[in-house]
Amino acid sequence: MKIKSILLWTVCLVASYSCNSGNETQKKEEPLKVAFEQNDVKKTIDVLVDGELFTTFRWHDDLTKPVLLPIRTARGTEVTRGFPVFPKTGERADHPHQIGNWLTYGNVNGSDFWGNGSKGLGSLNRNGGSILLESIDEMSGGDREGKLVTTASWNDSLGNRLLTENTTYFFLCKDSIRIIDRIVVLTAGEIAVSMPDTKEGMFGIRVARELELPDQGEGILYSADGKPERVKEMDNAAISGDYLSSTGQTGMDVWGSRAGWMSLWGNIRGENISVVICDHPENPGYPTWWHARGYGLFAANPLGARDFTKGEEEADFNIPAGESITFRYRIVISSGKHLNTEEIENYSRSFADF
Repeated sequence: MKIKSILLWTVCLVASYSCNSGNETQKKEEPLKVAFEQNDVKKTIDVLVDGELFTTFRWHDDLTKPVLLPIRTARGTEVTRGFPVFPKTGERADHPHQIGNWLTYGNVNGSDFWGNGSKGLGSLNRNGGSILLESIDEMSGGDREGKLVTTASWNDSLGNRLLTENTTYFFLCKDSIRIIDRIVVLTAGEIAVSMPDTKEGMFGIRVARELELPDQGEGILYSADGKPERVKEMDNAAISGDYLSSTGQTGMDVWGSRAGWMSLWGNIRGENISVVICDHPENPGYPTWWHARGYGLFAANPLGARDFTKGEEEADFNIPAGESITFRYRIVISSGKHLNTEEIENYSRSFADF
């Protein structure tokens, strides 16, 4: 895998975008510095850009999988929902297992890794699987880029290891753009791993309330007194999100569709923001199906064909004993402007070119 080339290619691309967007001057500036701060007591690693928090890698005891939370724009605006870890008044208080950014699946040899923790922080479902961090293998910062490598174990509810996960994160930055690339290698042990078709997967983000799509129905919001509260009519005054796929679909039509990338764009307190997930041509099931909902769930799921096609297709997946499979995903976050199709295509192509 040509890891270095993806970093160089992406940095050049981001630099090119920055120099050619808007009325920005092309003067030479010092590159942004990516650094890490690890806290073993809190079980966190902060990812800093010039000393400002970009995101935090978390493996708390009350989580059923490692997550990135929060994720921020270059201006410091959180694009992820805080609930249930850092709940905010007015946020949706549903699906407490959907935290920040994660990679899991709803059926791995019968264990549900996606929905485990659905009763709240610290809870475990009867058939829930947990992803336990085993080691931090590498942390290296630098100009415009940082690298984090981890090893984790996918265990069933009895503690049996089903998969070993080796993940490499790349954190890239230039001016108003932030990028997270995640390369995940899943390896089966002595027993083959079955991942039957389900919509509950795989690479997901739960976004901030403002980036949801307007909803006229009722919902559960986190109230000012610190409790979930059901409201009969949602207030959409600050809700601005909309989807755009690489195939041109928009709004709620994107759910269950297939596309090489998906953009969720909106505005938070006057800041135009795009959050893009890019699939990779070497991923199983490319181009992925999109488990993208109006209420803030934004996920790519290459293995959920049956639900998304109403039974016309199936994508049951297996990893033979001792063998591995790799999943690659990219998140692009733009601050101050909405990325257009050409710009997103450039980021998607650069990600595919390694």
